Amino acid sequence: MADDDDLSIDDEGGAAPSKKRGGLGGLLPTLLKWVALGLGAVILIVTVVIITMKIMGGNTSQQAVVPVSEEYDTRKEILDWYSSLGSIRTKTSDSDSVTVMVDVVLGYKKEDKATSTEITQRTVELKDFLRRYFTQKTAEELAPQNEENLKIEIRNAINDSILSSSKIKDVRFMQLDVIRN
Repeated sequence: MADDDDLSIDDEGGAAPSKKRGGLGGLLPTLLKWVALGLGAVILIVTVVIITMKIMGGNTSQQAVVPVSEEYDTRKEILDWYSSLGSIRTKTSDSDSVTVMVDVVLGYKKEDKATSTEITQRTVELKDFLRRYFTQKTAEELAPQNEENLKIEIRNAINDSILSSSKIKDVRFMQLDVIRN
């Protein structure tokens, strides 16, 4: 029985050495394993970031909308012009006798029939307003360097106090003469 259990032991002190894989055979599977792990990690991270951004941002667009003011818009809107107010002649509030002759035209949105109709219906009120407006000004306030401010003041006053359902976009002077007597 003892002969059956005989183990062969080499004189060098151990069992027969197992074969080790060497060279590319052992390096390639390890390298592929690490590349696959790295690629999987990148895919997982990108997926988590995308899902998180969708949840946090909702369905809103990522682009910021920058409001553009009329004053900074380089494109000029094409307007229709109401020019039937005629010429208005009045005196200024100066102590000297200074006469003002003005012909004002009003610009409104192209093909806006409601504004055109309302301006036509309020022609008397508009003429009266313009007469009173220029009567309250001095000759110095009506100087050419102040024309833009005058146009803005007139536009805002007409939109705020005369027109109810529509708005004018622009005011232009076809004639603005300040005559000292």
